[in-house]
Amino acid sequence: MVMESGQKNYDDAVYDKVRKNMKVGLIQIHSIPAEVETNVKRGMEMFCRAADGGAELVVFPELWTCGYYLETDGFLAAVRENDWILEKFCELARKTHTVVVLPLPQKIEEELFIGLYVIENDGKIAGEYQKSFLWGREQQYFTHGKREYEPVETSLGKLGVLICYDIEFPEPSRILALKGAQMLVVPSVWSVPALHRWQIQLPARALDNTVFLMGINGVEEGACGHSKVVSPMGAVLAEASGEEEEVLLCEIDLNDIAETRSKIPYLKEYDMALAPAKM
Repeated sequence: MVMESGQKNYDDAVYDKVRKNMKVGLIQIHSIPAEVETNVKRGMEMFCRAADGGAELVVFPELWTCGYYLETDGFLAAVRENDWILEKFCELARKTHTVVVLPLPQKIEEELFIGLYVIENDGKIAGEYQKSFLWGREQQYFTHGKREYEPVETSLGKLGVLICYDIEFPEPSRILALKGAQMLVVPSVWSVPALHRWQIQLPARALDNTVFLMGINGVEEGACGHSKVVSPMGAVLAEASGEEEEVLLCEIDLNDIAETRSKIPYLKEYDMALAPAKM
């Protein structure tokens, strides 16, 4: 990739030393299949606990409103509930001055997607994303999103959003980091048999790209829990259990990115000739 004249390289903004500490809240919830109203009510309660605990960024798991193991009719029924759910969380974001990453199934024209919205702390939608790599049974019901990765600008910094299986491919997270993402946010439904991959790949992606990473998973219904916050050094800063619902709160400081990159200059010394073609 060749940077256009005057375009900022990832190095420029990230090394500015300003106060960028914040508290993040990860909502590890048990999503009951097809029980959208029940799940949303529970999710709102957990959101309020996170906000009351000082969280400025709150993130939910993949397909949390409806559950993972549904058929097409079930996902379509969940999509029909999206308008009031999105409206409610935009209102909550504004009232609590919180940035929210809200995964929802989406229908665009005649196609179903596994998607998410990023809601700014003024209640306005800052961006959205559709999962670009579909795992297993998902390919029966959903269309993969465009493999185009752009950080979402928020009042808290640049968020790189990916969903579950997306993080198992190194290139999307590398593209987001090269474009200035400071935090990778990964809502997921990650299975119990794949726990060892979760435990390896999330710290690896954080360290590879010297960014913060948040992996948000569910529990029960085959999900392995262990939602976590990982530092740019690849160290796990906070981790939930594998079995219980939990509001996981963790303080992070974006200045740690610059400190880490001064010691481990992966991106500074990266050969841009190796950059993925779809930069």
